[in-house]
Amino acid sequence: MTFELDTGRYLAGGCNDLQITDFPTGIDKLYEKKKHYKKLLARNVKTLRNFQRKLYAHDRYAVLLVFQGMDASGKDGAVRHVFSGVNPQGIQVFSFKQPSSEELDHDYLWRIHKRMPERGRFGIFNRSHYEEVLIAKQEPGVIEGQRLPDEFRNRPHFWEERYRDIVQFEDYLYRNGTVILKFYLHLSYEEQRTRLLSRIDNPDKNWKFADSDLEVRGKWDEYEALYEECLRKTSKPGAPWYVVPADDKRNARLIISQILVNELTELPVSFPEVSAERRKALKSMRKRLTD
Repeated sequence: MTFELDTGRYLAGGCNDLQITDFPTGIDKLYEKKKHYKKLLARNVKTLRNFQRKLYAHDRYAVLLVFQGMDASGKDGAVRHVFSGVNPQGIQVFSFKQPSSEELDHDYLWRIHKRMPERGRFGIFNRSHYEEVLIAKQEPGVIEGQRLPDEFRNRPHFWEERYRDIVQFEDYLYRNGTVILKFYLHLSYEEQRTRLLSRIDNPDKNWKFADSDLEVRGKWDEYEALYEECLRKTSKPGAPWYVVPADDKRNARLIISQILVNELTELPVSFPEVSAERRKALKSMRKRLTD
């Protein structure tokens, strides 16, 4: 009931020559049948559940998981399945969409910082601060709506500075005990077509389809180039990007869960030790309860 998986092969190294096409959108199945897949995933979910209990009790680290990808890449399903057995009290899930008026009156990372996980908890961002160098870079109206002074909005290295902002922000979080793992769900153009058609053809999925999905799909090459540059600029040792082949949803969930198991179980978290004096007091209290 095990499978061999070199998770390092999906790690984006943050180098200047990184090419998104170097990473596959599909690989051979890691499972034999659906039942086998469920057993493999359940094993990793159990490990994550046990880790989360120690993480909460230890109360020194927080874990931030970032999920990005093209429309229909399977972000929602990955979060739902990989964390299906983890105590919901230990998870905080957020999706950053159009900012509110209050959020626009602050710097662009303000609303992100507000949603960072507490120590002892998982924070999951289904779309994130990376929209600020993806959507915002592709759609000029986004930056215009952020009320930036002209002298800053028109700086010649505006986008380089944004990448640097994000890297420094994540480094700050890392140095304060937040473990950051980022996942780009790498979907092929043809598989996205199949999934979007399913959203149209299946009445139960109609609500998932938005007109903007086709507009973004029409800019596929531009968005892939933006993701490629983003991975180059922002994949760092303290906050690495993993490029997960997403054409097979089950494979993607197994890969994500295995990366989490590999990375998180290396953290030095444990249940607090109980002193001899405290054990003696507990023994006395137990006696009172059983008398």
